[in-house]
Amino acid sequence: MADYAKVHGWVSGHVQGVFFRYFTQETANRYGLTGWVRNLPDGRVEFIAEGVKGLLDDFLKDINRGPAGSSVSGVEVVWDKFSGEFKDFKIGY
Repeated sequence: MADYAKVHGWVSGHVQGVFFRYFTQETANRYGLTGWVRNLPDGRVEFIAEGVKGLLDDFLKDINRGPAGSSVSGVEVVWDKFSGEFKDFKIGY
């Protein structure tokens, strides 16, 4: 049986105005993850993603690279227990 988890993250760098939220949503959908992503007023991007732990690890590797045009300087994450509270992966505005 798969090990499920939740990860809450904050991405720093040049990550707004470069389609980072869309990239995050597309990446999450590719891995079958649920949650959300949004821009923060301080220039960071915040996300919560839930799913199979191994797929979350792969998702985080992609987030650390970011889309073309972005420059990720850091990703801070906090792991938590899977809640199953999300139905899909949404972009917040």
